[in-house]
Amino acid sequence: MSELIARTAVEKTLYSFNKPFDYIVPEHLKDSVFLGSRVLVPFGSGNKKRQAVVLELFEENFPNEKLKYVAASPDNYPLLTKEMISLSEKLAERCYCTRFDVIKAMLPIGINYRLSSVYSLDNEKLCEYKDTLTDEHRMIVSLVPKGKNSISQQNLFKKLNADCETKPLCELLAKGIIIKKEKAFRKVRDASETMLRAVQGKSDDNLTPRQKEAYDLLCEMGEISEKELRYYTGTGKTVTDNLLKKGFCESFRLEVFRTPSNVINEDTTEIILTDEQNAAFEKLLSLFKDEKPAASLLYGVTGSGKTSVFMKLMEESVKTDRGVIVMVPEIALTPQFITQFKSRFGQQVAIFHSGLSMGERLDEWKRVRFGKAKIAVGTRSAVFAPFEKIGLIIMDEEQEYTYKSEQNPRFHAREAAKIRCAEHGALLLLASATPSAESFYMAEKEKYTLCKLKNRYGTAKMPDVVVCDMNTELASGNSTGFSSELIRRLDENIKKHEQSILLLNRRGYNTVVKCKRCSEAVLCPNCSISLTYHSDNKRLMCHYCGFSMKITDNCPKCGSHELKFMGSGTQKAEDILSKLIPEARIIRLDADSTLAKSSHEVKLNDFREGKYDILLGTQMVAKGLDFPKVTLVGVLSADQAMYGEDYRSYERAFSLITQVVGRSGRGDKKGRAVIQTFTPENTVMTLAASQNYDRFYKDEIKLRK
Repeated sequence: MSELIARTAVEKTLYSFNKPFDYIVPEHLKDSVFLGSRVLVPFGSGNKKRQAVVLELFEENFPNEKLKYVAASPDNYPLLTKEMISLSEKLAERCYCTRFDVIKAMLPIGINYRLSSVYSLDNEKLCEYKDTLTDEHRMIVSLVPKGKNSISQQNLFKKLNADCETKPLCELLAKGIIIKKEKAFRKVRDASETMLRAVQGKSDDNLTPRQKEAYDLLCEMGEISEKELRYYTGTGKTVTDNLLKKGFCESFRLEVFRTPSNVINEDTTEIILTDEQNAAFEKLLSLFKDEKPAASLLYGVTGSGKTSVFMKLMEESVKTDRGVIVMVPEIALTPQFITQFKSRFGQQVAIFHSGLSMGERLDEWKRVRFGKAKIAVGTRSAVFAPFEKIGLIIMDEEQEYTYKSEQNPRFHAREAAKIRCAEHGALLLLASATPSAESFYMAEKEKYTLCKLKNRYGTAKMPDVVVCDMNTELASGNSTGFSSELIRRLDENIKKHEQSILLLNRRGYNTVVKCKRCSEAVLCPNCSISLTYHSDNKRLMCHYCGFSMKITDNCPKCGSHELKFMGSGTQKAEDILSKLIPEARIIRLDADSTLAKSSHEVKLNDFREGKYDILLGTQMVAKGLDFPKVTLVGVLSADQAMYGEDYRSYERAFSLITQVVGRSGRGDKKGRAVIQTFTPENTVMTLAASQNYDRFYKDEIKLRK
């Protein structure tokens, strides 16, 4: 006998037995089980229900007798394309994780189901055993709803004041009076609204004037939302309810999408490229038009207009009805790109990042899945945008380590993008002013096509850079963390109504809390690294695992009351700067000050509109931001990034300093930058100051060898 078999990836399996599991699809589910959809399946000796994703569907004559049946199919459409199923297999092999782990990362968090036990009543069994029930049995039976309704395990246990199934409940389950089932619940429901459709040809003699007005509008429009009908006719719910009751209209639910950003004015002006930009664009366009897998590195100095080249390529991809994925390393950069892209491409842009609500993330994913959006913009999760056909994947600031996931599956967005481009015959465009040594090496060996932008766009010039020796400042008695040179220039900028950006890549107030008596720092019990003091919540916090503890004056090691607070984070720097320059309007941008939804966007917009003089922040302020009024950049502690226990420390430090210096002088006025360091003789520092990536790369590649 021929049966339909679903080969699935099951959740919560261990890597040691990570393999597909086969299930028979019962007759009544054959029309609702698709390749790439989720199913509920019995798993293990207890047959507990688990989620699984269908990887393959095939017919088999006389299948293995031990095969179990698919229990349910919660999805009414496939979530994954065939290409994404193939991608999940390759990433699982590469990242040493289960197939389901990769698939879970591909899907928006709001679409995930949770399985929960529910209890219902069997009336026939209840009648059969009615006379044998004890008072405890009857009390439990009274809590379980009759008919087709059920009660969740959580609610039943709460009413019974129990943590697990009690003995009387187990007895009722054994007799079949109460039935226990596994049910799937979605974390976030689809958004929808009530629509009304007119039933034509009805006599309206028995309608009131208000009902007749509403019915006439319905007949004219054909169908309209209930909300709009009430708005345009000024009627209440009673009118629409009566129209439905009398059969003059019928209602249905229409899915709507929660949009995460405001409507942006359309920009239809033609993008004008310089000769240098146009040469890079033509080179990339020829690769794109080949429709063969290709990778290219767009290496351009800060402010050279790489985004304009992106936009021209995106226009070409959208014209050919092929999807575009644009990735940025930080949420802070996303609003700026969204504004630029939405002004040109409107509702064809979907947004992918963790700053959205679960409902918004789900709806943006669905807009791409159903072909309503052609461009996905976001952080590394955007690489999994479910396009049927991809033409272009762009990774801006491709050198950033945030493209690597630190949670299971530990994938790198660049590797995932390469696999997708190979499947779709698409162009992968990596872009940066400071490319990773690996990418530049690949371009040098002609495995990537190299395109260069050596000059800033328009009249903008590279900033003048001053390197300040902080040893001299300390010797002169200045322990504020701000050099006299930087304070003087900040003061000048405020008087000239120009703006400044300050980088201090450490959040919190004090970076180390140390005991004077035993010389031990207060460490995180999980990570064994020093805890950072935060003045906002008066707690010591670990920036790796999230551990926090209330601040006390007791040393955890020796018990003395001689704790010393050392080092400066962004909170302390903000306090000191407000005392040094009282008239300065300062805004801080770091992970602590941007906890609220859309706070990145609000703060950056306020700074752009000139409400603040100084933007102080961590690496969020270093990359991709374009503020024409910024003419001064200060790097407060350039040494922090330089001496980490990582062979990439110099590369990351060079990139960070080069990028933040590049925020200065992007408008008509000449830019300046001040780099504060205790090691001004370090070659990396001098090369970053002169924005000399080519020389840095030659030194770095020798070190790598």
